[in-house]
Amino acid sequence: MSGGRVLQRVELFERIRRDRRLENASVRSLAKRYGVHRRVVRQALESALPPARKTIEVRRSVLDQGKDWIDEMLRADLTAPPKQRHTNKRIMDRLRDEHGFSVAYSTLNDYLRVRRPQIREEADRARMLTEGMVPQFHRPGEEAEVDFAEVWVRVDGKPLACQLFTLRLSYSGKAVHRVFSTSGQEAFMQGHVDAFRILGGVPTRHIRYDNLKPAVSQVCFGRSRVESQRWVAFRSHYGFDAFYCRPGVEGAHEKGGVEHEGGRFRRSHLVPVPEVDTLAELNEKIEQIEIAEDARHIDNRPTSVGFDFDYEAPLLAPLPFEDFDIGLTLTPKVDKTSRITVRQNKYSVPARFIGTNVRVPLRADEVWVFERNQLVVRHPRLAGRYGFRDLLDHYLEILRHKPGALEHSTGLAAARESGQFTATHDAFWAAAIESRGRSEGTRALIEVLLLHRRLPDEAVVAGMKAVLEAGSVSPDLVAIEARKALAAAGGPPPVVIAPQATAATVAAEPDTAEPEPESAQVISLPQRRPVLPPDSRPEPSLAAYGQLLSIQPKGSA
Repeated sequence: MSGGRVLQRVELFERIRRDRRLENASVRSLAKRYGVHRRVVRQALESALPPARKTIEVRRSVLDQGKDWIDEMLRADLTAPPKQRHTNKRIMDRLRDEHGFSVAYSTLNDYLRVRRPQIREEADRARMLTEGMVPQFHRPGEEAEVDFAEVWVRVDGKPLACQLFTLRLSYSGKAVHRVFSTSGQEAFMQGHVDAFRILGGVPTRHIRYDNLKPAVSQVCFGRSRVESQRWVAFRSHYGFDAFYCRPGVEGAHEKGGVEHEGGRFRRSHLVPVPEVDTLAELNEKIEQIEIAEDARHIDNRPTSVGFDFDYEAPLLAPLPFEDFDIGLTLTPKVDKTSRITVRQNKYSVPARFIGTNVRVPLRADEVWVFERNQLVVRHPRLAGRYGFRDLLDHYLEILRHKPGALEHSTGLAAARESGQFTATHDAFWAAAIESRGRSEGTRALIEVLLLHRRLPDEAVVAGMKAVLEAGSVSPDLVAIEARKALAAAGGPPPVVIAPQATAATVAAEPDTAEPEPESAQVISLPQRRPVLPPDSRPEPSLAAYGQLLSIQPKGSA
């Protein structure tokens, strides 16, 4: 040995053979020189390769006969509920009772301590093999993916759990996002319509979905589904097929592009929680974000999303000439509280419709109420259940007869919260109550509130301020001052009623008469009616009525 380094067996054999070849050293001297047994020297002289080591015979364990049974129990535990898996004692009992095999408890524990992690690792390796993914190639213009993701939005100061609709083209990665208050069928279809409009076409092959309730009524075996009839009509109208992924986590990778896209967009652009007045305002901002994201690169591609989409867009199928009517038409009855119930939420309508049925096209983000073909009111659609949305204007006719109900009404509370019922309204109300009493003062306020139907809110508020400064609470004066304020702001001039000139007055007045000053003009509160031409028919005869008066009743003197 040299330098105190322990020689490898092959090197030892090489040096022994070299010394024997050069010095013709004896076996004894070589053994003494290298500190090995003479048997090792003889092995080196016989072959340059050391002989293979003898395998050590492992003593058979008493568990060898039962290891297959134990492993079967451990593999069954992988899919069993956590609280119903085998304990060490339970395994020992089953070995004894079911297989007649007895083993020491300590011996079984030593085996299970090593074997349990091995069984779990073997199952993980097998699952990774079966769940491995094969990279796919998507042809341009053929495929897309759709999914919903939950997102929180602060709408008008209130937190609201909403749904983020995402449609993503598989080739270019171009995605369209929309936020709705619900994931119902109306929102599902509205998201498709908006996406097709922005993309300028429809995928020619299919769109991938999971088992969304707006599309699927029943999940059958394999990939077969029972689709809802409106969804089938929608697909037929736009001309595309649906590809349904396997249920649960197993099918998530089949549309992994949109699964990742929904989360990425939420983290990138909806954090912190956006604060908007309406969801329509948020969707307008999202549309601008999507335009800016055309410069984004996916998975280190050399080309951007916008570049790939420019190539893909002409290959999409063209849109149909007419849009599909996605609104679900309902005909609810207006109850005595002047409300209709739509999807377990209540919305107010004008009081004149109490007891009648109205037509309601239910949309993704709005509830429209029609009287025949005339739109009566549009409400933002409420999320969840058992909510309500009341407008104070719908109850004014009822409040004329029940003024005491105004103070604690839900419509007044909503008007205060939205800022439509201002501090000026409160001041006018208080002054009217002080001047006329609670009931009549409230009725005076209601007459002022009715002015909002035909005059701008700013003009009515200005009219109330002017009347209060003059020390009056007359609704008629509020209307006069509101029209003056509207005319001063550049609105339509107030209606002026001039005294009608007759033929006698025209003949009596000379042509040089000076016109009356403008201050003598009178402002009319109601709309001026047109002047009708004089009636040329003869006056009716009253002879028949005279005969009736000449008849005396029986028993009279």
